[in-house]
Amino acid sequence: MKLKKILPVMGCVLATSVLLVACGQSKTTKHTSTADKVAKATKQKVTQADVTNAKKLLLNQKKWRYNAKNKAYYQVGIKYGTKTKSKTYESMGIFIPAKYVTAKGTGQKTYSLTFNQKAKVKGYTAKTAPIVMPVNTPGYAAQAAPTGYDSSSAKYTKAGFIYVAAGCRGLNQSDKSNGSSPWGVTDLKAAVRTLRLNKSRIAGNTNRVFTFGHSGGGAQSALMGATGNSKKYLKYLKAIGAPLATTAKKATSDAIDGAMAWCPITSLDTANEAYEWNMGQYSNSGTRKQGTWTKALSNDMATNYAQYINKLGLKDSQGKTLKLKKSSTGIYTSGTYAKYLKKEVKQSLNNFLKDTSFPYKASSNEGPSGAAGQSGSKMKMPSGSKKAGAMKNAKKGSGQKPSGKMPSGGMAGSSSTSNKTYKTVQAYIKSLNKNGKWITYNAKKNTATITSMKAFVKHCKTASKDVGAFDGITRQQTENQLFATSGSSANHFDSTISQLLKSNSSKYAKLKNYKSSYAKAYSSDLKKTDAQGSSIQNRLNMYNPMYFLSSYYSGHNTSKVAKYWRIRTGINQTDTALPVETNLALALKQNSQVDSVDFATVWG
Repeated sequence: MKLKKILPVMGCVLATSVLLVACGQSKTTKHTSTADKVAKATKQKVTQADVTNAKKLLLNQKKWRYNAKNKAYYQVGIKYGTKTKSKTYESMGIFIPAKYVTAKGTGQKTYSLTFNQKAKVKGYTAKTAPIVMPVNTPGYAAQAAPTGYDSSSAKYTKAGFIYVAAGCRGLNQSDKSNGSSPWGVTDLKAAVRTLRLNKSRIAGNTNRVFTFGHSGGGAQSALMGATGNSKKYLKYLKAIGAPLATTAKKATSDAIDGAMAWCPITSLDTANEAYEWNMGQYSNSGTRKQGTWTKALSNDMATNYAQYINKLGLKDSQGKTLKLKKSSTGIYTSGTYAKYLKKEVKQSLNNFLKDTSFPYKASSNEGPSGAAGQSGSKMKMPSGSKKAGAMKNAKKGSGQKPSGKMPSGGMAGSSSTSNKTYKTVQAYIKSLNKNGKWITYNAKKNTATITSMKAFVKHCKTASKDVGAFDGITRQQTENQLFATSGSSANHFDSTISQLLKSNSSKYAKLKNYKSSYAKAYSSDLKKTDAQGSSIQNRLNMYNPMYFLSSYYSGHNTSKVAKYWRIRTGINQTDTALPVETNLALALKQNSQVDSVDFATVWG
């Protein structure tokens, strides 16, 4: 599949289409034992109270409105819970191509709809059209629900999709304690269940729901794909009065068919350690300066991460188990896992050389740009001259304007190539090799090789966050706010750091800037519970897709996992470590519930 131009990932019809195309390439192998295990684990008891609650959330078929410019019918202010409190966030809008419906006026600019099952838009009908949901929550921010026609829906409805803009709570709203894990994903799940409750009242195939998002939104999109029908969310869904059953006394489902994630800031249980192993161990400045206790902590975290990888049981495409080994230089920088990552970096660079037209203008702040199409689906990225408007388009493409703050560190990589124009490939490679040769280029084959992961990190992906990158020593990171409790707007959540502080306190105490209060703070926070009685660890599990995807975790096979996945990440970005996204893709490929994983790292 070769495409000359790629639209931005955030709000990108094309990228969503690629995900949907993959859905037509299902495996024929049936995983009966896994299916039975999942069905048993996710089976939900339906009560009469659930049925009564559901009746209150049925759509009013006489309140649809029409947008003549984009030829779409829509309804906003649709509640997905009978106990929701936020008018700004806890509702959704549904946008339907006009061709799918026959409308009858019911009042002043309102209509009642019936569905035309024969009319087609781009090959879809009112019965088969997929439903797409943007998750535009950078930094796990809240996503406001639409209050009128959402112009971002136009490109999707014109492509034949049903567009659902569901609001959800997050970190930038006024209710800080309830804007934390797992409320954002809970709200999105409630929206999906409400769609299925009303499947006869809307157009589209409610069995084919797809989410997409970037950064914190990418994380929550991945969670939507990994946590389908998990019982861990039930008490939270009940707390907002989400429809857990239909009026016919059948349990509703919040499982989705596919998830697209760009730079998902996720796997927070080990993300701090991954950051130190992948990037932190090569840094000797700031909180990683020699002689500081945080440098010693960084090294201990890197070692711990290697031990985690060796227990995780990830495998490559040939079924070879990926592991790390002690090395003569660096912390566990040899072994099959290290070789796999190095190969991934090399592949990313070579995809870039193959797909990029020169002269090439580098940019360090593109985020989800046209480069998203690189490799994977053999898609051609735009030439440098077309890139200038990529970020502008990305910002306006996914339902709502970005709100809240991005995770600390920013999206920019640290490559010396940023914001320059390179006339030839050779000039570009020369710039990368400016501070020491680490790339060898073969002009005849237009291919390159790299010397080591250390060289790549030092030249292109130096650590931009302090130790710990997500669970800050003074609770200063955005992610600390995810685990807020009553009276505490931010809490520690990393049990590995807590254990290291407890075990190595005498060592750290001999080094610069250590305080005994740090260990006590972590230990104290990890004992806290939220209003529903869930521990920090339980909430962390609920916001960790790997917990549900990998057999290493007890949550494996306790949820219905999405079949189709598309994951992209800028390989230079320093918000999260490369292993985080790589592990997610590898775990998905090993998960028997998953049919298709389209994963690629994007150079530059």
